[in-house]
Amino acid sequence: MFTRRFVFLAGVLVALNLVLFFAGPGLALRKAIVSELFGPKMVRLEVIERIPVFGSTDWHIDRGVITQVTPTQLTLREADGRIQPITISSSTKVIRLGRQLPLTRLAPKWHVVVTWPATGAAQSVDVEKIPLRKKVG
Repeated sequence: MFTRRFVFLAGVLVALNLVLFFAGPGLALRKAIVSELFGPKMVRLEVIERIPVFGSTDWHIDRGVITQVTPTQLTLREADGRIQPITISSSTKVIRLGRQLPLTRLAPKWHVVVTWPATGAAQSVDVEKIPLRKKVG
C-alpha cells in the first residue's frame, strides 16, 4: 500500500519534528544565559580570541558613562566606579540605533558600550542612551 519512498519521507519528517520539538527549550535556555551575561547588567568583558595561524587576540568590551572625550581618548566611568581610559582613532565607528555618527558627536554623560583590542584603538562605540538636555530659562 505505502511505497518505500513514502515511509522514508514520513520517518524523516517525524525525526525532524522531534528534533525541533526538543531543541526549542534548549535554545531558549542558551538565549536567556547570553542575555543575562551580556545584557544591561554587564560592566566589562575580556575575550581572548584564538586564531590558529596568528595566535590570539585580546578584546575588551566596556560599558559605562562617558566622563571625558578628546580626539584621541575616551574616558568611561563604569558601574562599579572604575575609570577606564580608551584610545580612539578616526577609524572608530560610533553607532546609535543602527546609524553611524561622526566621532566628534560623542559627549560626556552618554551611556556607551565600547569594543576595543587590548593593543589598539577602539573598534566601535555603541551608544545606548543619550541624556535629555535640560532647558535653560
